[in-house]
Amino acid sequence: MVLVKIGGGDAINLDGIAADIAALPGPVVVVHGANAIRDRLAADLGWEKRVVTSVSGYSSVYSDERAIDLLLMAYAGLRNKRLVERLLCHGRNAVGLTGLDGRLVSARRNTGIRVRQGDKTLLLRDLSGKPHAVNLPLMRLLLDNGYTPVLTVPLADEQGCAVNSENDEVVALLQAALNAEQVIELIEAPGLLLDPSDPSSVARSLDATDLKRLEERAEGRFKRKLLALGRLFDTTAPTVVMADGRTARPVADALAGAGTTITKRGAGR
Repeated sequence: MVLVKIGGGDAINLDGIAADIAALPGPVVVVHGANAIRDRLAADLGWEKRVVTSVSGYSSVYSDERAIDLLLMAYAGLRNKRLVERLLCHGRNAVGLTGLDGRLVSARRNTGIRVRQGDKTLLLRDLSGKPHAVNLPLMRLLLDNGYTPVLTVPLADEQGCAVNSENDEVVALLQAALNAEQVIELIEAPGLLLDPSDPSSVARSLDATDLKRLEERAEGRFKRKLLALGRLFDTTAPTVVMADGRTARPVADALAGAGTTITKRGAGR
């Protein structure tokens, strides 16, 4: 099984990705973002996106009711259905879903985000949560009948309410549940950059233990991405490839060794 995470930037080549996925012989699960579409919609509607940084240095989008509405429009709507459309056009029978649908992915509601404001520490509460459980019977029903799930936020909290979450953390949860042999992360860069300002600084190979060191010196959203990447190796030992989603054949290139390959030292097959 292959687990494909597609970034939400404008430059991602969705048609090339869909063609590559359609050509894969086995089951595939897709998780995608839609941050660029969300930000454009927010601007069009005059809604300001609020990014908060916790006291531990991790950044996230503050999720109120308007933010959830934007998720439903941008992630569950435009990006999800356009990606399903492309997969269908290339001959792959895809089903577009959020974590809400059939509680495919459930979350535990966050108790709050601790942030600094001046010399005070505040606890912000919002509509966000941590991925907690996968509805495996539903996932297996789809996969065993030849469907390709195309999944995104929002997730379902304990009461079935929509909550925002990090798609990278959803990928880590799915990996633990499905034990996919390969995880492909497609981003708007040629791979994992050791220097974010230098596109030539791609790390061609990394051990999973290197991720913690890189996380400690990273900032903003990338810091959270590295944390989620490390969690992919908590219970299993997949081969993870972070590669360029802007090329003509993004998935094929990743499987051929482009970008950054991350493995767990000493892990056997």
